[in-house]
Amino acid sequence: MIENLEALVERIRAHWEQKNEIRDLTLTRSRALIRFCANSIRATHRHEYERAEQLLAEAKAAAQTMCAEARVYPDIYYAGYLQDALKELAEAAITLALVRGEELPDPDEMEIPYPAYLNGLAEAMGEMRRFALDSIRRGDTAEAERLLEIMDEVYSYLVTIDFPDALTGGLRRTTDMVRGVTERTRGDLTTAVRQEKLQAALQAFEERLNARLGGQ
Repeated sequence: MIENLEALVERIRAHWEQKNEIRDLTLTRSRALIRFCANSIRATHRHEYERAEQLLAEAKAAAQTMCAEARVYPDIYYAGYLQDALKELAEAAITLALVRGEELPDPDEMEIPYPAYLNGLAEAMGEMRRFALDSIRRGDTAEAERLLEIMDEVYSYLVTIDFPDALTGGLRRTTDMVRGVTERTRGDLTTAVRQEKLQAALQAFEERLNARLGGQ
């Protein structure tokens, strides 16, 4: 009879039970975190900035709790679902900051790993496109141009990051997405500006014509 077999198996069982409990909690917390972030971005799009800040604060608190529990187990901490949730947190915080013309939030202060942060930054450019299109529809091409400049600048930096996907979390693929949405936004803005100029020219012509007719 192996004297220490039962003790070893029970110790391993207890470890796995605790780890499995943390894994289940992490999955639940990551889903809640993603919900907070999605709602924060939605509030930002509605220009409900106080509500967006409140939801972002709840998301940060949820992330701190989730990460504190998961760090004990690196394979859980670096699992896709947890890192994806942190990426969503970065995207929500970055979106709110850029729309309000503020500095980017610091990944170290937010305790977000760099791959999740940069992928969140890249995905925030999709939100910048939505804001730019909304600005174009309102006739605010100046704001759309500001947002396009942000997209251009972010892409110009992301494209210089040339490391394996294992380090960057697939950043190259996300950067390609940024290039696509930036070029589409540039095309939409160019069309809007041309239409704006054409309308201004037609209005000026109509005013000159009316002035001439009125002078006869």
